[in-house]
Amino acid sequence: MTQPSRRSAEALIAPDRSASARALGVPPFLALDVMAEAKARRAAGEQVCHLEVGQPSGPAPRAACEAAARLLATGDVGYTEALGRPSLRARIARRYAEVYGVAVPPERIVVTTGSSGGFTLAFLAAFAPGARVAIPSPGYPAYRAILLALGLEPVELATGPASRWTMTAEMVAAAHAETPLAGALAMSPANPTGVVTAPGDLADLAATCRRLGIWLVSDEIYHGLTYEAPAATALAFDDDAIIVNSFSKYFAMTGWRIGWLVAPERLVRPIERLAQNLVISSPTLSQAGAEAALDDLETPEAYRVAYAANRALLLEGLPRLGFDEILPVDGAFYAYANVARFTNDSSTFAKALLAEAGVAITPGIDFDQARGRAYVRLSFAGSEAEVAEALDRMARWLPKR
Repeated sequence: MTQPSRRSAEALIAPDRSASARALGVPPFLALDVMAEAKARRAAGEQVCHLEVGQPSGPAPRAACEAAARLLATGDVGYTEALGRPSLRARIARRYAEVYGVAVPPERIVVTTGSSGGFTLAFLAAFAPGARVAIPSPGYPAYRAILLALGLEPVELATGPASRWTMTAEMVAAAHAETPLAGALAMSPANPTGVVTAPGDLADLAATCRRLGIWLVSDEIYHGLTYEAPAATALAFDDDAIIVNSFSKYFAMTGWRIGWLVAPERLVRPIERLAQNLVISSPTLSQAGAEAALDDLETPEAYRVAYAANRALLLEGLPRLGFDEILPVDGAFYAYANVARFTNDSSTFAKALLAEAGVAITPGIDFDQARGRAYVRLSFAGSEAEVAEALDRMARWLPKR
């Protein structure tokens, strides 16, 4: 029998490098890179003001911590159902009636490992390989990264002053007419801009997605964190919308890694099968804490008041420093500011600000590959003292540039 050549034998046992190529094709999340550098500097003894990541600085609601501790004390911390604890799913469903006046059956609630896990499950269930999904730009960078990692095609729609920095129904319809879309992903309040989509505009977007026969995915992770009018849920306009939410932001439970989907009924079982195999279940202790947090709104509301004070500090202080364009900060805890008068490269600007002044911010290239070099994002999720200190350091640093 003819023996295989050495080269062909090596080919048989060589690893498939396509997986590595896929990973290398996913861009880094620069906010986390900046956070790592800022933490390393702080660990080395430097004083750093953290305005780079969207992470509340306060602890989770006490009720959440106490509920998790009680469950831990029992030792009964095994797997839950893949879709989540029935009691938590029912409590999340009830929240939609309480907050929005929208009826959602508990059977449509899917508990996820943060909103990130929710996006992965939703995208896998709703979209075929290669499907095109519209996302706003500037926008949350993980949208693009997750879509790329899953073999989907992100279609970035540039927002601007004419649309008040929101993705509109007209933009989606135009992109679909050019090359068909499978879905559109909206976010309100938005990251990095803080802009809230007006209810009428969200209704138009939902109607357009229905007319085109494409999925509407609505990222509502910053709901509860608004400073003028509350944000509307897409479920008010389209019962078939896929809703992504989380306990990370409003409830200050980032490290608990717990979120949820509201899924159309026909997607629940496919999502369940995916969850059974990809994650088995979301963390049991976190589920217990999340359920308790839904009945402890005193803590998150106190945080929202604190964020409002930080917002006021930035909106007053940044223009004095020469930041002459700040996008509308309707909600979330971000200010997205133009730095073109200081630099033509916001990444270099952010690195120098951290190294020389000890203020960590995120360059806009993380959120907008085309125009982001002219912008930076500042998170005001920390303490009022930290925001004030950051403004003071920037006031002393900017004139030296």
